[in-house]
Formats: sequence, structure tokens, C-alpha cells
Amino acid sequence: MRVAVIHYWLVAMRGGERVLEQILDLYPQADIFTHVYDPERISAKIRAHKVTTTFIGRLPFATRHYQKYLPLMPQALELLDLSAYDLVISCEAGPAKGVITRPDAIHVTYCHSPMRYIWDQYGQYRDAGGPLTRLSMPLLAPGLRRWDMASASRSDAIMANSHFVRKRVAKFWGRAASVVHPPVEASLFSPSTPGDEYLWAGQLVPYKRPDLVVEAFRRNGLPLHIVGDGPMRAQLERAASPNIRFTERLDFDALRHAYAKARALVFTAEEDFGMIPVEVQASGRPVIAYGRGGALETVVEGRTGLFYREQTAAAIDEAVIALENWLPSFDPAEAVAQAGKFSVANFRAGFLASVDAARQRLEQFAPSETMA
Repeated sequence: MRVAVIHYWLVAMRGGERVLEQILDLYPQADIFTHVYDPERISAKIRAHKVTTTFIGRLPFATRHYQKYLPLMPQALELLDLSAYDLVISCEAGPAKGVITRPDAIHVTYCHSPMRYIWDQYGQYRDAGGPLTRLSMPLLAPGLRRWDMASASRSDAIMANSHFVRKRVAKFWGRAASVVHPPVEASLFSPSTPGDEYLWAGQLVPYKRPDLVVEAFRRNGLPLHIVGDGPMRAQLERAASPNIRFTERLDFDALRHAYAKARALVFTAEEDFGMIPVEVQASGRPVIAYGRGGALETVVEGRTGLFYREQTAAAIDEAVIALENWLPSFDPAEAVAQAGKFSVANFRAGFLASVDAARQRLEQFAPSETMA
């Protein structure tokens, strides 16, 4: 069976790319198609596969400014020739599922999220952009939404990475989806003696709200380590007080150490799933999380972490005070056990079951021998 995996873009190793690695373990013969590819920033496992880019990858400065070419991506996907492939797997967070396959080919979509910037977080992305973005988004978004809805019908089955995303798939695409949580290799993380420093980790972009954690810890004066890079970094560094330090990037061993030594992770985003809270729990540390989105599925309130209900610096500050009072009753073993529920084995079983269900549904429409 020839397998093609369509991944929105390959410019960094984040959660979506780690899921892609697991899919490639299931289908080692797979070829990869993507809009933009920067091999120097991608793992050896992914580089070992044949990677083909759409015409977006040949446009000027595409690896750095691929988002500016978003309106061209639907056409780029539809120009791909996938007629040789029996199974097509699209990994959707940016445009990926809109490819055209053979009628008898199986097409399944693993959805990290419908595109936030044209749906429920449209206003946030528009307002955070520059003058050109604020001018162009109202003109381009309606057409992209229509295409996004229409192209959702091209998948034989959709897997959502959380119950939260399944609701968004139903609302924005009108499709039912199964839930297959992303895999976390909990065995790669281990508890250690924690320190006094709180941790925030992720990409420094507006929807993840790192500005709130900077404001909260500027108020309370507690030590905070921010690990990540992105367009907001300079702004955040200017706003930070001396108790807040920044690290642009950590290798995996250093990141594991940061997880295990953290007093707690502060997770400020309304995230689709969020692997980092699971990895921190696998390291035996608690999580303070905004009580919306995927965190509600990964953190057990009062057992492995605490939630705050308003996405404000004041609410974070109150949650930190509550955690300081609660921390003596926290059991690291419970956090490790919770992380173990999101295992590689569970992901693989759920993914293969969804592919098999799609295959069976497709076979129902195949002509029988008697009809032939």
C-alpha cells in the first residue's frame, strides 16, 4: 500500500511534528507532502522520508513568511497529484486536508485544530497583526472559510486530538470526529528534586498569552523561567522584571531537566490539546492551567494541578497563591500516572482503528462482484 502524509508545513519541531513522527512509525513507507520545508529545523526521522513541497515552497522567503501565502494554499493542495497513493493521511492545523485523492483511496484527517485564525480566534489574530494583516484578513477570511468547510467533506474519517477540537470540527466543518489523543512518551521523563522556579514553555505568540504570565510574576516577584521564542519575545523582555528570565531554546535533555526542576508549570493558553502539561506531569510536577480547552482533558484539578477560570494576570496570581498552599498535598506519582494515559500505544491503537473504520466504510461503496 502506498501512503502519502500531507502536513501543513515543516519549519520547526513542535507538537504536530512529533505526532507526524509517530504516524511515520506506523507507515515507514510513507511519502510526505507539505507547503514549506526547512530540513535543518526538522528531525532526522522526518528527513529520512521523501518530502515534496507544493509551489508555496518555491515562493520568495517561504520558510520564514509562509503564513503570508495562506490564500494560495488551497490551490497548492489541489494541484498535488496523489493518484498513486492508496492511503492519504492529512495532518491539519494549517491547510492540509484539501487534497484531491482517487475515489477508491482512503483519506483520513488527523486534526490538531481547524484553522484558528479564520474561525474562533479570528479577531484575536486580526487585532494582533500589523496594518496589512488587519486590512487583508476581512477580505480573505470569508473565502477561506467556505473552502475550509467544503474541503472537510473530502476526508473519509476525521480524528480530533481532543474532545475540545472534536466540538470545533462539528461546529465549523459539520463533521463528526473520533478522538485520538496525541502520544506522549512518558517514559522519556522522570521526576527529580524540584526547585523554586516556576516554568512557562511554548511559542511566544499572542494566542498563548505569555504576556499574562509576565504581568502576573512581575506583580508577585516569584522566580519564573520562560522557555520559548517567537514574535513577542522582545516585547516581553522589555516588560519583564528581574525575577523573570528567558531562554530561547533548550535541547531535549535540558528541557526534561527544566520540567523536573520546575515548582510548577504555568499554562496560559486555551490550547487544542497541549503536550507540555502532559510532559510536565510525566516529570512529576503540577500544572497551573487556564480552565478551558485541552487542559481540561489532561490535568486533574486538585490532584495533578489547579485551574484558573479567567484569562487574566490577576487570576494567574491568585492561582499561584492557591498552589503554594496546596503543594504540600501534591503527590508526584499521581501526576506521572495521569501522563501515562496519553501513551504512544493508545495513540497507535486509536489511529489504526480509525483508518480501518474508514476503509470499511469505503468498501461499502465499492461495486460487488455480482454487480460487475
